[in-house]
Amino acid sequence: MIVSPKPITKLEFKALGTDIYLQIVLASKKDSAKAQFTLKKIKRFYQEQEKIFSRFDPASELSRINRNLGIYQKASEGLIQLAKRALYYNRESQGIYDPRIIGILESVGYKEDFKKIKFTRNTQPPKLKPIQGRLSQDLKIKKQEVLFNMRMDFSGIAKGYITDRAAALLKEQGWKNFLVDSGGDIYASGKNRGGGKWKIAIEEIPAENIVFEISNKGIATSGITRKSWQIGEKSFHHLINPKKPNNFSHQLKTVSVIAENTEQADGKAKVLLIMGDKQGKKLAHSKKYACVFFASDGNIWISPEAKKYILIKH
Repeated sequence: MIVSPKPITKLEFKALGTDIYLQIVLASKKDSAKAQFTLKKIKRFYQEQEKIFSRFDPASELSRINRNLGIYQKASEGLIQLAKRALYYNRESQGIYDPRIIGILESVGYKEDFKKIKFTRNTQPPKLKPIQGRLSQDLKIKKQEVLFNMRMDFSGIAKGYITDRAAALLKEQGWKNFLVDSGGDIYASGKNRGGGKWKIAIEEIPAENIVFEISNKGIATSGITRKSWQIGEKSFHHLINPKKPNNFSHQLKTVSVIAENTEQADGKAKVLLIMGDKQGKKLAHSKKYACVFFASDGNIWISPEAKKYILIKH
């Protein structure tokens, strides 16, 4: 029996330095106007979040707090929540995830929106110092205030967090079947327009090799190919190990993770990629993560937990 696809309403725009794609599956075409109104509301939400978390906008809330170190400052609920999550992921990853990495990123040239940067190749790369001390000593939260003793950048988990909040807003408006895609950080809710689970291909991996089917899950991919550059003869990328900042591994191209929400998938994918092939797989096994490692040599490793989501694998 062939089932006619249901109508959809979608919206595409740029925010958070990436492409945002929103899709709502409609029960009928008469819901189109309501869906369009909802999606415009979600777009405004993304724009508001950019004004909070962008490290490249001097007028953002994050930039304001980064300019006033060592004192408690009033912060929005969103920034408070993301600061709490940053502390959580720092503990869970034993320091591999660290928002204090902003200074190292700037030292190797990543000082503004990546698309606008002109990297100088004919210079010597700097010698970078590991981040010392516990994050909890430099990031403190007191009710609705935060204190930074060092500058912070929450971009490592911000997209996943914002994607989940956008999904929550859609659910609050009564939508059950939708997709929120923030530049590869995805939350898939309910069913697609064909009445089945959402089919998600993995970044960099040809769709004839792997496609996942998910519903009410988040999926995120961290990779080094989009944001990589060269200084002198040394290659750099934006996923830095704060404990070993001079070691830029290019062993893995991408790591993708499926989790209960997009923020979890986002945070886990970055940690696994930074840890590298051997240590990342060891952690994935011990924590039973649903993940895929795509190595620079073309080798693909799929964890046992991820295999249950596979639609196609050759």
